[in-house]
Amino acid sequence: MKGYDPTTASGIFPVDAWESSFSCGPNGGNCVEVNLGTDGIVGLRDSKLAESPVLVFDDDEWLAFLAGACTGQFNR
Repeated sequence: MKGYDPTTASGIFPVDAWESSFSCGPNGGNCVEVNLGTDGIVGLRDSKLAESPVLVFDDDEWLAFLAGACTGQFNR
């Protein structure tokens, strides 16, 4: 992750670009939201917290995370 302060990073992402999985349902549930609305970086936050800290990944880091998730790297 780049040197973004997670407590203030939310300001660099478009408010209307936060998305969560369809499986989270209309009430948000225990989900994460992703924001792809800023070129070159991806934001990830907790859907339950209105002012959630934001984890910020550059495009390469995000692609590496997705590849690991698809191959089961994070399965317990």
